[in-house]
Amino acid sequence: MTTRVLSRITRRIDFAALRQPRAILWATAGVVTLGFLVGLEITARHYGLPGPIANQAQEVIFAPKSGPLLYAGMALTMVVLTWRQRFIAIGVAVGIDAVFLLLRWALDARLAFGNGALWVILGCAVIALTRRTGHERALLLKGVGLGLLLVAGHKTGDTWLLITSKTRPMVLDQYVATADHALGNPSWLAGQVVEASGPFGSHLLHFVYSQLPLAAALVALYQLRKVAVERRFPEHHLVRTFLVIGLLGPAIYMIFPVVGPVFAYGDGAFGTGGGHWALAQLWPNTPPPLNPLPMAYDEITPRNCMPSLHTAWATTIFIHSRKGSRGVRYAGTFWLVATLSATLGFGYHYGADLIAGVVFALTIEAAMRAFNRGWDRSAIQLVAYGAVVFSGLLVSYRYLPMEMAEHPWVFGPLLLLALSSVVYSYVRTTKMWEPQAATARQPELQPQPEMA
Repeated sequence: MTTRVLSRITRRIDFAALRQPRAILWATAGVVTLGFLVGLEITARHYGLPGPIANQAQEVIFAPKSGPLLYAGMALTMVVLTWRQRFIAIGVAVGIDAVFLLLRWALDARLAFGNGALWVILGCAVIALTRRTGHERALLLKGVGLGLLLVAGHKTGDTWLLITSKTRPMVLDQYVATADHALGNPSWLAGQVVEASGPFGSHLLHFVYSQLPLAAALVALYQLRKVAVERRFPEHHLVRTFLVIGLLGPAIYMIFPVVGPVFAYGDGAFGTGGGHWALAQLWPNTPPPLNPLPMAYDEITPRNCMPSLHTAWATTIFIHSRKGSRGVRYAGTFWLVATLSATLGFGYHYGADLIAGVVFALTIEAAMRAFNRGWDRSAIQLVAYGAVVFSGLLVSYRYLPMEMAEHPWVFGPLLLLALSSVVYSYVRTTKMWEPQAATARQPELQPQPEMA
């Protein structure tokens, strides 16, 4: 009896010892995130605009900027609820939105929806704090945090873009455009293709490009579909990498500010060019000149090209869709191809941005997986290699653009080889991390009866 009691106490102590570092880690992450949001709020206020916290708080009452995003956040929160609770939550959200729509219609205000979804997310937080205890409270709060982080990540990105436009008056587009000659100026070629595709192709690609967070939420919902039954989250899922990419990517914008070909070189197709700030009206019909110099730009257009985060996010969606059903895999592939086509075809990015975006995404994804499984030698090597290649790309775009443009048959294959090497290293290393299937037992040899 005494031995049994001691073993139970030992197990509890071991369990508590395992949980304590994780609790400290989550608390530290929460404090850092809050401090980061407060810092962005203060910075945005310095420029006379509301920050991510104020923007999110306003949408409790005022018209939301993106209703689908709020409902995607609510869907992520609902992964911890039972089906009965989900139907109730959806009904409450739709009912609240109906009331808001009627009020806005009566006041002749802009019609928008999404307030109901935000109210449901906040209501789940209140229920978790007042009506739940222990593991169930923690699980529901994780669901609320997941939904709010998806929305807050989008708001944070908007504030980051504002900061880049206000603090980086000079942009490096001429450097990237010159280096892009090594790849054959893919943005110019894709722009002509999209222009020739007519309204249908343009509208389809615009929908894919603008609804990338919704696509991420759908893939995440597929990954988290068993949370309500198993009462726990999987060790690694899409939302984690998606948010970290959005957090770290804008820091590169500050180091390497680029506005994109449609803004730096005008627009001959869609009427959204840079106006008098553009160097010339060249995109998408005339390749840009070889003239790598910094150029001044306005204080409105975000410097959000290097790396292409849309490419990074679409790459992450593609990676996480590989273990899904056939329909999920097809959808992930379509979203990746369509996003790459849109980023180039609308003139939002250069080809060099896309290569950097893929390397950036694979490096972050590898780091998130390593953080979950442990930093062994293979993980350190993979993440370090991705970081070195990404840094090398930025350095070459900045300091070797003329050499790249003058020797495209050398530097073009080198860029593709660098990208391929990171993809190969990621696939080979993460394949080794996958749990090996248990080998089937071989039937034991049975003794044969002796012949008489």
